[in-house]
Amino acid sequence: MHGPSFRMLLVLACAVVAGCGHRAADSTLVRESFDSGDTYTRDVDATPAQACEAARRALLGQGYAITRAGADSVEANKNFQPEEELHEQLVLRVSCAPRGGAGAQVFASAVQDRYALKKSPTSASVGVGALGSVSLPFGGKDDSLVRVASRTVQDAQFYRHFFERLQQYLAPVAAAPGDGAR
Repeated sequence: MHGPSFRMLLVLACAVVAGCGHRAADSTLVRESFDSGDTYTRDVDATPAQACEAARRALLGQGYAITRAGADSVEANKNFQPEEELHEQLVLRVSCAPRGGAGAQVFASAVQDRYALKKSPTSASVGVGALGSVSLPFGGKDDSLVRVASRTVQDAQFYRHFFERLQQYLAPVAAAPGDGAR
């Protein structure tokens, strides 16, 4: 029974076992390409501090709340409520680095988190002599938001619009002496 058919069966069994060991996270890593596209980065003719100041102003102009801002990075978020029990938050992180020679490179990455409302009834326990304790609902509810999804925004048009808005704020920031060095 050690003929070619046994070896073929053994090879197939090993392939099936190896395939079953494949994890979902591995498929995400396979899709990550590290291609040479410029979706998340742009070169600008300004210092890193001026570029990040322009990014901060561009985000403020679009209704983002700035959570952190420095000479080389900005972080901001914006909240949305597309449905009554659904909440979304968009967090945009911008990093500004010196470009070899002159100018700066601006990197942007956005993460979209989705939260759902989780309702849980509130109850109280009451001790009753011979019966022990009894739990009774008293009509209140403890509602909380629970994150149900998180993803990096990969829409090239979203980033193109952000970098276009940044360019609009870059000229006035670069023209103001000392304004970009925060």
